[in-house]
Amino acid sequence: MSDAKRFPCCVCATPLEVRETKKGKPYVICDPCGVQMFVRNSEGIRRFETLLAEARDSDIWTRLAGLERRYRKKCPECRNDFWIEEKLIKTSIMDGSFQGYRCPKPGCKGIVKMEAAKK
Repeated sequence: MSDAKRFPCCVCATPLEVRETKKGKPYVICDPCGVQMFVRNSEGIRRFETLLAEARDSDIWTRLAGLERRYRKKCPECRNDFWIEEKLIKTSIMDGSFQGYRCPKPGCKGIVKMEAAKK
């Protein structure tokens, strides 16, 4: 799959192969997420082609991989993958120091510790 014909899933950012319908219109399908995106009219197709070129020219795949390494974590308890966000910050009740990120999965008490979050 070449970079020129890949587009990130809008839900999980997985690189998706850009396919064409029988009428030559572009579409992508992300099987794990169930997302399907079909570009139907000529203006949308033109804009989509521009996005594909920008993704290729700016090396978006390297940038996305870097973001994922820095901001996507795995819970040590339930092994759930999640993106870190401000509301998941866990601080010490004693001194307010940063301890890590709470797992967002309901019922899970896992915390990605500060040391693990730096990796």
